[in-house]
Amino acid sequence: MARFECNVISYVLQRTVDITVIIPTVTIPETMAGKEKRPSHIVKEAYPVLYLLHGMGNNHATWCGYSNIELYAEERRIAVVMISGENKYYRCIPDGDDYARFIDEELPEFITSMFPVSKLPEQTYIAGLSMGGAGALMRGFANPDKYAAIGAFSAAIQVMDGGDGRLPDPRDTIIQAGRKTEKLPSLYLACGHEDSLYEENCAFTEFLQTEKVDVKWVSAAGYGHEWRFWDQQVEKFLDWIPRTDCYAAQGRRKV
Repeated sequence: MARFECNVISYVLQRTVDITVIIPTVTIPETMAGKEKRPSHIVKEAYPVLYLLHGMGNNHATWCGYSNIELYAEERRIAVVMISGENKYYRCIPDGDDYARFIDEELPEFITSMFPVSKLPEQTYIAGLSMGGAGALMRGFANPDKYAAIGAFSAAIQVMDGGDGRLPDPRDTIIQAGRKTEKLPSLYLACGHEDSLYEENCAFTEFLQTEKVDVKWVSAAGYGHEWRFWDQQVEKFLDWIPRTDCYAAQGRRKV
């Protein structure tokens, strides 16, 4: 596995952004006909990719610090991209930062140009926790043709004032997306029973069902708004997502 820490000049945000990129090991030594096969860094096919968003008060490094995402990515042979999105809900702020355009356009442009990462929508996924869960819902359903699946863990989907204007409601984005396309990305939605956001997530699940969104709802007893739950759920999400890439057929790598 390789972990890249990037400081990238953004033409959308007009400043630098910190990004962490995880790239799985290309090959590992194997014994064939009594001879050791030499390991190589040559990538035969681009990796599927998960864009993974952080929560309030976190940054590009927090997922790696509090979860086993590097291990999960290596085992499943999938690239993972994490950015520093500040506390701005990954949206366009009037007269301010346009994180929506940065994630929708500039980020995948940079990643697929600089790393061996797939450009195919069927091999691209987006997920996040809390604020990042709301961001994944917004960005994923605003661009249903760009993602094969969306994950939202303890999503902060309540409508509230973000200090610089009322935050958008994911429900509106989903309704608009449903009018544009017949097939929306599949959604993995999870929240712990002890989480203050639990009731809102339950209500949101009912809304999704009325809108005919393909949703897997995970309701977990004994968990609150905590990293043990998010670490557990991101692994389950990676096992749940639809995979069409060549690496999926190889199964989970033992590391």
